[in-house]
Amino acid sequence: MTSPVVVLIGPPGAGKSTVGALLAERLGVGYRDTDADIVGTAGRPIAEIFIDEGEPHFRELERAAVREALERHPGVLSLGGGAILDDGTRKLLTGLPVIFLDVQLADAVKRVGLDAPRPLLAVNPRKQWRELMERRRPLYTEVARAVIDTGERSPGQVVDAILDALELRQAAGDAPQAANREEQA
Repeated sequence: MTSPVVVLIGPPGAGKSTVGALLAERLGVGYRDTDADIVGTAGRPIAEIFIDEGEPHFRELERAAVREALERHPGVLSLGGGAILDDGTRKLLTGLPVIFLDVQLADAVKRVGLDAPRPLLAVNPRKQWRELMERRRPLYTEVARAVIDTGERSPGQVVDAILDALELRQAAGDAPQAANREEQA
């Protein structure tokens, strides 16, 4: 059993996919997204799964995808925004290097717009997003080792903040400059 080097959680528009891929590249590890796993397994978009089979069925698929990825993926892993709703998933995340990528509504709108095919935001997306975050924020913070606000930060700056929060700079080949100068002296 191998666990991820970093697990990213957060709401839609937080930048999990963009930051996750960049972080994986910096760390020299693979990147995996459980939403992509679900789409690959089901052979259709998440929005269709919600419409055709309902949220409970989607959550079953999500639980299985998260469990499998947490057991087998040694790189950077992004979880779908609602994965933390499951008690079992939160238990599996205990003790892992989980980063909550937080974002405010205005920044989320700028990044993805709220007209994208996101089933839980289909009607009155701004109101739905706020309500979603009221329910989820305590769960995100419950399992997170660190919270990184992604607003007003570039993806690279978010990656730097994650590396600092988890003390992974050397794993990313980003040895502090002071240490490099000392070695050269």
